[in-house]
Amino acid sequence: MLIRHATLLDGRTVDIRVDPGRIAEVGAGLAPRPDEEVFDAGFGTVIPGLHDHHLHVYSAAAALDSVRVGPGQVRSRRELADVLAAAKPGDDGWIRAIGYHEAVAGSLDRRALDEIAPDVPVRVQHRSGVLWTLNSAGLARIGMPDHPDGRLRSADPDWSNSLQRRETRIADLSAELTRYGVTGVTDATPGLDVGDVVRLTGMNRRGNLSQRVNCLAPGKRILHDDRLDLTELTEWIATRHAAGGAVAIHCVTAAQLVVTLTALRAVGTHPQDRIEHAAVVPDDSLEEIAALGLTVVTQPNFIAERGDQYRTDVPADEHHELWRLKSLLDAGIPTALSTDAPFGDADPWAAMRAAVHRTTGSGAVLGADERIDAGTALRMFFGTADRPTRPRTVEPGQPADLCVLSAPPDRVLRELSAELVSATIVGGKPVYQKPV
Repeated sequence: MLIRHATLLDGRTVDIRVDPGRIAEVGAGLAPRPDEEVFDAGFGTVIPGLHDHHLHVYSAAAALDSVRVGPGQVRSRRELADVLAAAKPGDDGWIRAIGYHEAVAGSLDRRALDEIAPDVPVRVQHRSGVLWTLNSAGLARIGMPDHPDGRLRSADPDWSNSLQRRETRIADLSAELTRYGVTGVTDATPGLDVGDVVRLTGMNRRGNLSQRVNCLAPGKRILHDDRLDLTELTEWIATRHAAGGAVAIHCVTAAQLVVTLTALRAVGTHPQDRIEHAAVVPDDSLEEIAALGLTVVTQPNFIAERGDQYRTDVPADEHHELWRLKSLLDAGIPTALSTDAPFGDADPWAAMRAAVHRTTGSGAVLGADERIDAGTALRMFFGTADRPTRPRTVEPGQPADLCVLSAPPDRVLRELSAELVSATIVGGKPVYQKPV
């Protein structure tokens, strides 16, 4: 395939020849070969395809036909009851609701759900992604009818393994991602077994997903503030390292980060160890993260999506600790961006805009000193699965995973919009072309 009239981020206009797998040539005036497919970029910008370094494939696919019950959709207990009553069970017999936050109707348990939910299995996921609440019909379905409150950890295999993993919307999720210019994803779901990992990583070859897929499991660990066991975490990290594997540890509170850093300081680090989210990073943790050589994979999109709630829930003198970016980079900490879909918006361009502007839904600025420039934000989606902070480039020998945009670099960086994506190429083959 030959891509003609492509503009690179540095302003050069070139032609790009891609063979299956790799970029073969980059230069001006490349002549088409006999029978070679030619794509005219129209002097638009061509960049490496975006890699979302932390999302959840199965959950993101399931979210496409789940009921959304977050603060943006539901504002009271009565509205929550109405939404659940109107919902239709999926093909697995469940009503699956996502995005719940206590701001809607307080804390949920099985009794509260039984009062307001239909007499069919219902499970409601907290927007943090770490907790589900099931009604009595749902608890009976998974064989736990006597559970005291119906509040179950997402990563607990004692119940989650009884649920059928749904792949019916995987192709729809993939199509959405191709429209964003995403050519690769790293699945950060904990608790996946070998079969799950094999299925996910093979979806690209089987055609279920256009994107290349990498999995953090079994090296991903979610921490909970009420179960912070330093000894157990230290032993788990040591076991992973002894087997030659890296760890990726979910840290969304200061306590989780402190315990994680303490454990890693005790046993040492692997070059590919990661902190996932780093939602709260106290000032005195920056130097230690840098000293340990850890990579941070974070999601500034939550400033835009949840920032106004943070302004209510988090003391003002701690706002600068939320979803840091510039201070991480200034400290020399390797940092990559992601969306955490479906818990965050799957559009990586929205995450870039949040990194640059840090504006909440109401227009307030949260953590102005943590803003970064547009070029830096864009390149933080260029990394590879195993080296998320090493940006790919458009040059010979690089993977033939590309995103073609319909505007010159200055407009691309000014707008950071998925609307500018005109084509997505994976392995040298177009997987998306915007309708004319």
